[in-house]
Amino acid sequence: MKKSTATATAAHPASVTIDGLHKSYGSLDVLKGISLDVQPGEVVCLIGPSGSGKSTLLRCVNLLETPQRGRIQIGDVEVTDPDVDIDAVRRRVGMVFQQFNLFPNMSVLKNLTVAQRKVLGRSESAARQTALHNLERVGLADKADSAPAQLSGGQQQRVAIARALSMDPELMLFDEPTSALDPETVGDVLSIMRDLAKEGMTMLVVTHEMAFARDVADRVVFMDGGVVVEEGLARDVIGAPQHQRTQTFLSRVLNPTQVHTPES
Repeated sequence: MKKSTATATAAHPASVTIDGLHKSYGSLDVLKGISLDVQPGEVVCLIGPSGSGKSTLLRCVNLLETPQRGRIQIGDVEVTDPDVDIDAVRRRVGMVFQQFNLFPNMSVLKNLTVAQRKVLGRSESAARQTALHNLERVGLADKADSAPAQLSGGQQQRVAIARALSMDPELMLFDEPTSALDPETVGDVLSIMRDLAKEGMTMLVVTHEMAFARDVADRVVFMDGGVVVEEGLARDVIGAPQHQRTQTFLSRVLNPTQVHTPES
């Protein structure tokens, strides 16, 4: 998918390199040597069944989970270096979770300004200006003074995206951002993500939204059992998967009412 670099969201979109990543919880191996590259301005969607390691991989990228082995690099910084300034790394990476994680005791505007002031050191007026700009981008400029509890789930997720964007990230991570939303509100969130992709934001997205992955992603990575089973252009992986496991998964996702038997 061709993107305009002239209007890139991040001033310097970051590349991501994941090399031989292993993550386990006790005797359970969740990631088994994952290697993956994401180019600056590229959108890569991770798909696969629950428990395949997608979310764990995403959380390892900004060290919300610590891998046992392997290397992760964002731009020119090796995230897995024991001496890395992880706070500095996280300032470059925005993450949007399944749940919205907004501060319930703060207004929408305050949710967007508090980290700018404490982490980036912005003045109150500069943080407010950035926050209002990003609320307008997600179509919620009129909700600045509202409390999160006064918003729908879809609106709260859009606020969460605006909050992440207010930190001027070079990379955005999305962990199934629509999974907790009503069907009517899913489209609003996906539309914002489409706009970010067009603007040139580097994005690594865990999703079950196959239409979004097919239409927006530059590449799709199918994971199962902690390994990459198949990856390639979105139209190829989703439209004409080569691996039997990928074919089975997509058949079930795209035809949820079809009864699958071992023979089928």
